[in-house]
Amino acid sequence: MATARHRSVRIATVVAMTLAAGLALAAPAAAQTTDVNDDDQVVLNGRLIVPSGETVGSAVLFNGTATIDGTVEESLVVLNGDAVVSGTVRQDVVALNGDVRITSGAEVGGDLVTRSEPVVDEGATVRGERRQVSWELDATDVGVASRIVWWIGYSVSALVLGLVMLLLAPGLDAAVAGIVRTRIGAAFGFGALMFFALPIVAVLAIATVVGLPLGLFMLLAFALLYTIAYVIGAHAIGRLVVKPPASRYVAFLAGLAIVRLLALIPVVGGLTWFVVTLFGFGIAFAAMRAGRADARTASPAPPVPPAPPLAEGRA
Repeated sequence: MATARHRSVRIATVVAMTLAAGLALAAPAAAQTTDVNDDDQVVLNGRLIVPSGETVGSAVLFNGTATIDGTVEESLVVLNGDAVVSGTVRQDVVALNGDVRITSGAEVGGDLVTRSEPVVDEGATVRGERRQVSWELDATDVGVASRIVWWIGYSVSALVLGLVMLLLAPGLDAAVAGIVRTRIGAAFGFGALMFFALPIVAVLAIATVVGLPLGLFMLLAFALLYTIAYVIGAHAIGRLVVKPPASRYVAFLAGLAIVRLLALIPVVGGLTWFVVTLFGFGIAFAAMRAGRADARTASPAPPVPPAPPLAEGRA
C-alpha cells in the first residue's frame, strides 16, 4: 500500500491532469463525452456511467452525476456532482464538490477524498484514508505566497528587460557610469521631477477632451516606463559597486541582485523600489540632456577640399 505522502502526490497529479484535460476538451462545445485514451472515460457535462461487468481506465466527470457499477482501474475524479460507487475503483475516489456514497459490497483501493461527509455503507471497503478537503484559505499564507510569486515574476521581468536594453543599447552603460560618477545629485533631482510629473501630466491630459487618448496611453505605459526606470536605477547601483572597465552585464546583475534582495524585506522593499525607480528616471533624463548638450557643442568636421583638376596633356 502506498504511503500517505505518495497518495497525496497521486491525488494532486490526478486533479492536475483532470484540469489539463478539461482545457483541452473545452474547445468543442458540442462534445459532452469523450475518451482521452482508449480505456479512459471523461464526461464534461451529464452522466458518467460504468455499467456492471465493464472496465474503464480513469473516470473523470466535470459536471453531472457519476454511477460506478463496474470497475475503474485507476481513479474516479468528480469536480462538480454526486457520485455513487457500487462496483470497484482500484485507486482513489476524489469528489471536490458533491455528495459521495460507497454502497455495500463496493471497494475503493485508494483514498476517499471528498468535500462533504461521504456515506460509506456497511459492507463497503475503503482501503486508503478518508479525508475531507476544504476551500478555506489562510489569508496570511495567501499573502506570503502571492508576494513570493510577484517577487519572482518581477525579478525575472527586470532581468530580461535589463539584458535586452544592454544588448540593444551598449552605450547606456557608459552614460550611466558617467552620471553616477559626476551627477548623482542632479540625477535624484531630475528623477523626482519625472517620477511625480508624469502621473500629473497624464491626469491633466485625461481631463481634456483633446488629450484624453494621450493621457490613457500614458497610464497604460506607466508599468513599462517605471520598470525601465527601475532597471536603469539598478544598473546605476551596480556601477557604484562594480567600477569600469568591468563588464556592463556584471554591473547590472550585481545591482539587480542588491535591489531584489532588499525587495524581500517588508516596507524596505517598497522604499527601495521608490528610490531606485526615482534614481533611474533621473539618470535617464540626465543622460538625454547630456547627449543633447554634446550634440550642440560638437564642432562640425571641416569640409574636405575638392581635388584639383587634372592638367590636360599637350599633343
